[in-house]
Amino acid sequence: MGTESDDPDPSDEEVVRAAADAAEGVVFKHYDQSSVTDLDVTVTFEDGVLDVDVYLNAPDDPDPETVAEAATEAAGDAVDDLFGE
Repeated sequence: MGTESDDPDPSDEEVVRAAADAAEGVVFKHYDQSSVTDLDVTVTFEDGVLDVDVYLNAPDDPDPETVAEAATEAAGDAVDDLFGE
């Protein structure tokens, strides 16, 4: 268990980790890890603003761009869940 504090919001590090984990989870739900040539998930969370960028180089079925977009959306949803939204 983590330490308790007076601030109910998750730390920036927790937000970034949750977003990155969610994005990677979507990618690897669609592709075997060995078939992904390159995956770069960049997440920043500053001043309450989440920025997620997913670069994916993988086989064409399913469409990597569509999977990357779904991964980005999942990252945002995971952060919303952290904040109880």
